[in-house]
Amino acid sequence: MPPKKKSDNSVSALRTGKTGGSGASMWENIKAIIWTVVIFLVIRTFLFAAYRIPSGSMIPTLLVGDWLFVNELVYGPHVPFTDINLPGYAEPKRGDVVVFISPDQVDQPEDPNPTLVKRCVAIAGDTIWMRDALLYVNGMPQKQGFPATDNVKGDGTFSHPLFAWQKQFEVKGTRAGDPAPSSTLDNWGPMIVPANHLFMLGDNRYDSKDGRYWGFVPRENVRGRPSFVYYSYNADDSDRALPFFTDIRWGRLGTIIR
Repeated sequence: MPPKKKSDNSVSALRTGKTGGSGASMWENIKAIIWTVVIFLVIRTFLFAAYRIPSGSMIPTLLVGDWLFVNELVYGPHVPFTDINLPGYAEPKRGDVVVFISPDQVDQPEDPNPTLVKRCVAIAGDTIWMRDALLYVNGMPQKQGFPATDNVKGDGTFSHPLFAWQKQFEVKGTRAGDPAPSSTLDNWGPMIVPANHLFMLGDNRYDSKDGRYWGFVPRENVRGRPSFVYYSYNADDSDRALPFFTDIRWGRLGTIIR
C-alpha cells in the first residue's frame, strides 16, 4: 500500500477531534490565563484591595493622594454582590484604622453608602462622649490623631440637623453628666455603642464628616484594615503639571499605617 499523505493524517485528526501539538499548546496557554485570572480575582476579592484617600479627614495619619494596600482577610472578607461575610482572624479594636461601607448618608442621595476609611474609637458596649473637643471612652480621655498644636479647636457651638440620630442612644446618670438638649461638634453624648456596631471618627476632627453625623457602623459593613501606603502623590495643592507622576511623595512609600 502506498504511504498516507500528511494531509490525510491532518484530516483524520480533525475528524476524530485529535489535534496536533500546536492545538494542545494553545489550550494549555488558555488554561494558564484562566487560572491567572481566577487567582487574581480571589486575591482581589478575599485578601487584598487598593484604596485611595480623597480627603483630609485622616491627616496626619493619611494624606490626600495616598494609595493604601488594604488587608481584607483580617476582619473577614466580604463576598461581592451578597450579604455574606466570611470569618476573619481578628475583630476591629479601638485604635484600628478601618475601611468600611458607610451607613446611610441621607444628605447625599447620589452616593449614600460610600467606602470610607476612619479610625475605630469605640466598640460595642462602650460608653462614649465628647466634652470641649476631647473624646472619652468608658470615662478615659482619648488621644487625638492630629497633633494638638496643629488642630484648631472649635468653639463648641457648631450643631447640625444630622446630629439628631444621637438622641435614641443617649444615656443619663453617667460620670459625664446628662446629655445636652442639643448636640454640637465638640460636645455630645454620653451614648452607648449598640451590639455588633462600631463608632468611627477621623483623626482630623474639624475636617471629618464621620460618626458624629451618620452614626454607628454595623460590623458587617467592615471591609478591611489598611496595611501600608504603596503610592502617594501631592494631590491637593501641587503646582506641578501631572502631579501623579511629577509630585510623588517618595518618603511616604511603604509607610506602615497605625
